[in-house]
Amino acid sequence: MTETLSTLRSQSNVLVRWGRMMAERLPEGGRLLAAGNGGSAAEAQHLTAELVGRYRSDREPYSAIALCAESSSVTAISNDYGYDEVFARQVAAHGRPGDMLVLLTTSGRSSNLLHAATAGVRCGLTVWAMTGARPNPLADIAHETLALPGEPCTVQEAQLAAVHIMCEVFEAAIGVPAVERRVS
Repeated sequence: MTETLSTLRSQSNVLVRWGRMMAERLPEGGRLLAAGNGGSAAEAQHLTAELVGRYRSDREPYSAIALCAESSSVTAISNDYGYDEVFARQVAAHGRPGDMLVLLTTSGRSSNLLHAATAGVRCGLTVWAMTGARPNPLADIAHETLALPGEPCTVQEAQLAAVHIMCEVFEAAIGVPAVERRVS
């Protein structure tokens, strides 16, 4: 776990860059697409929920879609095209040039995420990957990667911290106060 957290700390500049880019693009009508498998799917949903809802403070909602949570699309695409295409077809349908695609995985080798990354690049999205240790094929496709060494469970836990860091930077960059306001 120490190596994972040390690497997360040393690569925090990547998360700052991503949070700032989200702050530039989302208020201008851009969207963030996110996907993962299993526990990483839950992390993708967590990220999009923080953007559509709120992270710390009340603010405007921003467009963010967890592709793994679109159950009818996931099952229809899997049935008709195979599971390798489950996210790639959604990226092609929802993604527009300038949008951002975040792919979360503890390995960087999931075929459906590799196809999604390729579709994202082809459609003009900025593709970010949160993966396990390098080398891995997803890191080679993505525009930028946060690669964390360690056991899959530890990598996944660190990715949740990474999601929160991105949200913290995002809200600070759009001028949201860090103090949570409570509605009575």
